[in-house]
Amino acid sequence: MTGLTNTPFLQNDMETFSKLETVEAMLSRIDDPTGQGDVVFTQVYREQARASAASADALEKAGIEQHPLAGVAISVKDLFDVKGAQTLAGSYVLRNAKPAAHDAAAVARLRQCGAAIIGKTNMTEFAFSGLGINPHYGTPVNVWDRLARRIPGGSSSGAAVSVAEGMAWAAIGTDTGGSCRIPAALNGIVGMKPTASTVPREGTLPLSFSYDSVGPLASTVADCARVYSAISASAAALVNRECSTLRLGVIRNYVMEGLDDSVAYAYEAALRKLAAAGVVLHDVTLPVLIDIPDVLQGGGLVAAEAFQWHRELLSSQEREYDPRVSVRIQRGRSISAADYISLLSLRERMIQRWSEQIAAFDAVLMPTVPTVAPKLEVLEDDGEYGRVNLLMLRNPTVVNVLDGCAVSLPCHERGSAPVGMSVVGDRLRDWQVLSIAQVIEQVLCA
Repeated sequence: MTGLTNTPFLQNDMETFSKLETVEAMLSRIDDPTGQGDVVFTQVYREQARASAASADALEKAGIEQHPLAGVAISVKDLFDVKGAQTLAGSYVLRNAKPAAHDAAAVARLRQCGAAIIGKTNMTEFAFSGLGINPHYGTPVNVWDRLARRIPGGSSSGAAVSVAEGMAWAAIGTDTGGSCRIPAALNGIVGMKPTASTVPREGTLPLSFSYDSVGPLASTVADCARVYSAISASAAALVNRECSTLRLGVIRNYVMEGLDDSVAYAYEAALRKLAAAGVVLHDVTLPVLIDIPDVLQGGGLVAAEAFQWHRELLSSQEREYDPRVSVRIQRGRSISAADYISLLSLRERMIQRWSEQIAAFDAVLMPTVPTVAPKLEVLEDDGEYGRVNLLMLRNPTVVNVLDGCAVSLPCHERGSAPVGMSVVGDRLRDWQVLSIAQVIEQVLCA
């Protein structure tokens, strides 16, 4: 076990150590009393993970070809059903729920590949915040600056920290307004929001039927692609691209408002590095973004659809909700059926305009979130919590509203505060976006 470090496991680590050795090291990190395992994970499947890893090692020793994810430790956000386990979704409200009878579709696909499901991860209650704060089960702190107790980002908070602290090789989360990409950006890893229709959501507790998507978080773009391939049952693969063949739009309106100095510096420095490598960059203003606030007004489709799902629970157990979550769900009460239909229609028109406005580019770029991770103490005030939450959600929500796909990858200098750059594409351009993100990753890491 010597030589294992306190950093995420990459592909070369799996080639150096057996699958079981790697899983044991990750379990040790989860159980380390000086670490965050007890707040990152809500459930740990030690024996299941060991069995999957040992099986993969035995098959490898016998020379039997396996899926690349065989024996690899993957954590799952605690709103995916895992057979025999409760699905808590970060809430006390569901603590008496019956154990799931079946795995969620995405979990089942990972198991079919032989993945070692290592446990369920903590999250914002019912996935309804971009900050990652949970008053019920505790809040994992950001891996960049644990002493300062900064937010992990949400809602897939535990998913991101499990990868960033080497407790899992990869994770799956959900993304309704950035819930994979926000914590990935704030913790310096890669997070993907696929086109919603490409990964089945059966067995996944919903927030918004219109915006929910299931996506991976990992240390590299290639690792994210491996997990996405499995959960989407896709036979496609990453394509090598020359920098000079890439024509990328750099969005200059809406998503650039209110950047803090760290994000602005890291993002612009990354753009200069891409240009120097031969990537063709074009500044672009997208008129469709001007209408984003209209489709989100009053909580929009998310609040309406969340309220529909939570209506009965709120009537009987509202006191057990995080009040910062329940107040946002309750906004859906005032959205009429006519308003809801109008929002659906507006969204479809915006999706069409978006497709037309980005058609000239292979993908478009934007900062994943406008600020680095703030300290938890700053968000004790409800007003500041609300302001920062909306700011964190603003940029990534664009992609959910417009039914696109996106990959957030680190673009900051080593040792500085993590900053994410998002590579964004039209719906069903997932593998193109992943391939471009890998090129960008190679340039920025050179």
